[in-house]
Amino acid sequence: MEDFGVASQVLRGGGTWLQWTNEFSTSLDVFGWLGLLMVFELDTHLLSDENAERALIRWSLNAIRLICYVLLIHTVVARVTDMMEYVGVEKANEVTSLCQLAEQEFSFTENNIYTPVNASNCNDLAQGQDFYLLKKKVVTDKDGYSFEGTNLWIDLQDVLLWLLIIAAIEMKVYLQNRGITEGRMLMLAHVAKFFYGVLFIHAGFWIYTGHWLWAWDQSLWIMGF
Repeated sequence: MEDFGVASQVLRGGGTWLQWTNEFSTSLDVFGWLGLLMVFELDTHLLSDENAERALIRWSLNAIRLICYVLLIHTVVARVTDMMEYVGVEKANEVTSLCQLAEQEFSFTENNIYTPVNASNCNDLAQGQDFYLLKKKVVTDKDGYSFEGTNLWIDLQDVLLWLLIIAAIEMKVYLQNRGITEGRMLMLAHVAKFFYGVLFIHAGFWIYTGHWLWAWDQSLWIMGF
């Protein structure tokens, strides 16, 4: 629902298939992680060793795993794309007051909150005379632009750390399935615990910025894994 709300604001004029999937990257990411959790449960607990080694089951699990990783990589691409677009944003010198954009289907954004700009709120939404057009029909002020960059950097860190964690888990499952219970490779697989600490810091940042749902979601995933 949150992805749909944002997409309805930033893609009101239409968009490419990639732009739409970009705006729904968080939802697609969740499906990817749920799929991987299911595979890990089957691989490490629910399936017997005999069933797990059957060709049809093994190929099916690997196919699901591949689809899930495609979704996760899509999230990384989406975050990198957002960061590149952010870096390319220039100051809208022709706009010195938000009221210039009132009743023109523009939205003002700050801290991932989108508000339609109209004559009654245009004087209250923004601060200063510096404005940035983040996307088509989406504008922010100087503070909002700076905050957008911080959010994008945290989001990019987050998806990359989760990929490192999943790589460590995959390594641990691979080693344990082959009866390897000690050694440097297994010790390296435990490095994921450090990454969890960084992810908890991200959750704290989201609590600080008022996004309790994101922090709750992050904590559930960490405890689940």
